[in-house]
Amino acid sequence: MEIGGTFWKLMREGGPVMWPLLIFSVLAVAVIIERFIALWRASIPVNEFLAKIRKALVVNRSIREAVKVCEQYKGPVASIMKAGLLKYGQPREDVEKTIENAAMFEMSRLERFLAFLATTANVAPLLGFFGTVTGMIKGFDALAAAGLSNPGLVATGIKEALTTTAAGLFVAIPTQLAYNYFMSRINKFVRDIETSANMLLETFGEMERSGIQPEVGAPPAEAPKKP
Repeated sequence: MEIGGTFWKLMREGGPVMWPLLIFSVLAVAVIIERFIALWRASIPVNEFLAKIRKALVVNRSIREAVKVCEQYKGPVASIMKAGLLKYGQPREDVEKTIENAAMFEMSRLERFLAFLATTANVAPLLGFFGTVTGMIKGFDALAAAGLSNPGLVATGIKEALTTTAAGLFVAIPTQLAYNYFMSRINKFVRDIETSANMLLETFGEMERSGIQPEVGAPPAEAPKKP
């Protein structure tokens, strides 16, 4: 009860600017939670995954098995590798173009909603400073109306100004930290995608130079399990 009372007291003291800051903060928390879960689900043990792909292609000589390995994993790396595998046998330029298009699609999924976090981190302090200006104007208006006989009116305006400044920074700082964290995770995905794509193209070249003719085709559908 005391925490809720303090919150609404600050909302009143901060003035109208506190409401857009509240909306930005709620949406930012929702985006942070959603992106954290999404990026966590998209992560896979890349070294283990690439080792299985290499084994399927070089040792077992089966594109079908390599595609099946991709379907056992979730995330952008597996999706891009599957797209490249399904283009086996076509010119290298076509394989590279397919991988590039798949990578662009997966990157758009990884970066979803991050523009909103960047916007919030930039706009929240500006809203806070805007509240600072309006609070100071209110304080000087009160000073001009009442004179020096009632300094409490000036203090109310100054308090509103400081409250909005603090609220803007309170929203912006964790949002910026979250944005930087997510971008670092996405950069790791980019490095994994580049490593995987290069490995796949090198493996295709190695197979062609060695005269390896792997089994090509989509993996067979699994028989339905009996209840």
